[in-house]
Order: sequence, then structure tokens, then C-alpha cells
Amino acid sequence: MYKRINWKWVVAAIIIFACFIAFILPWQSEKLKEVTGGGESPDSSFLYSADELYQMAEHYGEAGRSAYIQGRFTFDMIWPLAYLFLLVVLISVLYRVLPATSRWRWINLLPFLGWGMDMLENVGASLVMFRYPEQTPVIAELTPVFTLLKWCMIYASFAALVPGLLVVAFHYFRKRKV
Repeated sequence: MYKRINWKWVVAAIIIFACFIAFILPWQSEKLKEVTGGGESPDSSFLYSADELYQMAEHYGEAGRSAYIQGRFTFDMIWPLAYLFLLVVLISVLYRVLPATSRWRWINLLPFLGWGMDMLENVGASLVMFRYPEQTPVIAELTPVFTLLKWCMIYASFAALVPGLLVVAFHYFRKRKV
């Protein structure tokens, strides 16, 4: 990835991400809010329990659960690719000034962990919604863990941009000084 990614990729990733944030995310959020009656969603929660997941399923009603599941396997398969693309591209561009042997260059894989947890969260929450009112004990207990790990990995990926900027600044400062 380090050799292939250039500034054209950065511009494309930023435009795609910005379009999602500005247009698609608010539209999808409003659409889901209408069908589910508003309230909390596993996707946007940081911490919740299996019991709270079942309460969300109850609150959504049959039509809301159906819309939620459909959203997880349409919109929520594409949106994570948008933030994954942005984070991998930005981290790769920033950390490529490090030597090829540096272990820190592996940090561009961190967003993939967030994306993977997001996919597991989608599957888990969808199974709970699909089977409701039947209980899905193991999945219902694991889904909040996937959500927490998703957010931790995504936040860590965004946080990795800060030292990446410092690495680039230090690299260019040092290069100019020599």
C-alpha cells in the first residue's frame, strides 16, 4: 500500500468521506429514525449491554427491525469502506516516510481491525433483530463487545494521524536541515 498510494488517492478518499458525512449519513440516519421511531442504535452507541440491545429491538418494532437489518446489509456495508479507505490512505501517506523496515508502518492496518469489528457488529445486531423476540444469548453478549472494539479501533486510527503528522513534519524538517 505504501508504494501505490499517492496524493490523488488522498484527495479521492477525502472527497468520498466528505460526501458520506455531508449527504449520505444524515439521509440514512433520518430514514432509519423514521422507521425505527428514533432512539438508540447499536451502531452509534459506544457502550451498551445485551439487555439494551433487546430493548432496542423491542422499541424498533417489526418494521423497524426489518429496516435496520436491511440497512446493515446495504448502507452499512458501504459506509465502513468509505472510512476504511480514508484512514488507510491517510495513515499510509503519513507513515511512508519511515524506513520500510519500521514496525510502525504496520499501523496502516489498524483501520482494518475497526472495519472487521464493524462487520461483526452488523452481523451480530442483525441476528438479534432478526430472531427477536427469541433470545440469541451468545451473539447478544458479543455484539456490544464488537461495537466497543469497533469504536476503539476507529478512534485509535484517527488518533494515529496525529503522530503521523509529527513524523512527516520531523522528516521534512530534518531533510531541509541537511
